[in-house]
Amino acid sequence: MKIQFNTDKTISGDERQQDYFVDMITDELNRFSSHITRIEAHLSDQNGKKEGLNDMLCMLEARLEGKQPMAVTCQADTTEKAVKGAINKLKTMLDTVIGKSQSNL
Repeated sequence: MKIQFNTDKTISGDERQQDYFVDMITDELNRFSSHITRIEAHLSDQNGKKEGLNDMLCMLEARLEGKQPMAVTCQADTTEKAVKGAINKLKTMLDTVIGKSQSNL
């Protein structure tokens, strides 16, 4: 499972922060790794430099073998909450999709 992490120009995407989020995604989605070929994470600040509630947006796109890509989003006050929320949504979606495909076998 390959993970590609992207940030917009208003978020400092230093290597330490990127490693932290990549490790978080890897740990949380490890049980699906045999089904996922790649995950793309996009982190952005919806208000730019201005302050605002729930202005951090995380979009996770999972590419599964033999299926269309799936994407989820989560908006929160902090980048960490946005990433965690998107991971939880993606886990729920993957449980459903993979569970259905395994029950059809």
